[in-house]
Amino acid sequence: MALFRISPPFLAGTNRVTLQMLQVLLAMVPAVIAMVMFFGPAVLINIALALVVALATEALLLKLRQRPIKPFLSDGSAAVTAVLLAVAIPPLSPWWLTVLGVMFAIIFAKHLYGGLGYNPFNPAMVGYVLLLLSFPLEMTTWLPVQSLAEHPLNFEQAFQLIFFGDTATGLSVDTVSGATPLDAMKTQIGQQILPEYIVNQPLFGMLGGIGWEWINVWFLLGGLFLLYRKVISWHVPAAMLGTLLVLSSITALFAPELTGSPLFHLFSGGTMIGAFFIATDPVSGSTTLKGRLVFGAGVGALTYIIRIWGGYPDGVAFAVLLMNMLVPLIDYYTQPKVYGASSK
Repeated sequence: MALFRISPPFLAGTNRVTLQMLQVLLAMVPAVIAMVMFFGPAVLINIALALVVALATEALLLKLRQRPIKPFLSDGSAAVTAVLLAVAIPPLSPWWLTVLGVMFAIIFAKHLYGGLGYNPFNPAMVGYVLLLLSFPLEMTTWLPVQSLAEHPLNFEQAFQLIFFGDTATGLSVDTVSGATPLDAMKTQIGQQILPEYIVNQPLFGMLGGIGWEWINVWFLLGGLFLLYRKVISWHVPAAMLGTLLVLSSITALFAPELTGSPLFHLFSGGTMIGAFFIATDPVSGSTTLKGRLVFGAGVGALTYIIRIWGGYPDGVAFAVLLMNMLVPLIDYYTQPKVYGASSK
């Protein structure tokens, strides 16, 4: 008898996959709108560029692999990868950075392993980490929110900065960029400034950073929509957010000089998009219910450890990829016992 490797997502047909991916994209729309409101039109330019590159690369790879282009191109998986990566990188990233990240994600993290259903690592996070390790300066040059920006950018200026590096009026990325709240918190704690004083600065809001807290709220609501539609299960988000909440609460109680508040960790950086849209990837995540709890808890713990003691202000991408590596081990030890099977 021939043996076949069956990998998630366990869905009935391309149309079912397409429906799932469309719902994921729909759930991200409110958060994307919030990002545009706070960071300007550069966000939309990044997303559009990433989508074009992702679909073109997907079509080329399918042709080279002699696979039917239309059904696989229309399943929405490449579009989801493109949007996740586009919203994770700085809005004013140079065009070649977005192109490189998306192509690497589609080619090496997806098709090199056989395409959708076979990739052991989350493609968007593979592309993100490649860019972060290779181009740390460009990947940490973020725009301040519009209300704090000295030079709010219109569509034309954002387009010029992304594709040409400066504008006709002499603006450059360096003159309009600023630190993220997570970066500012980590840097100033390293300078022995107490978090209780740091959060009084204009960059910070009620829950997290100005703008970032609302973006995370909308990703949270989008994630709840996916839970309601049964596109994802509650196990990974609950485990990740619960672990992050517990660890940050313990640190805030016994060593408050090391970290921001638990709410700051929940509503800053990539917490909510990581919990509901990245760590819940059915292909690269655990396939058992207990395994998903372990996987989510691991992502939450590693995210917190990297934020506090690591070299990067946010750790969601690294945490997801590290836990992707442990999925076979997690699945092995969390498989439910087969009915009637002996434990010997």
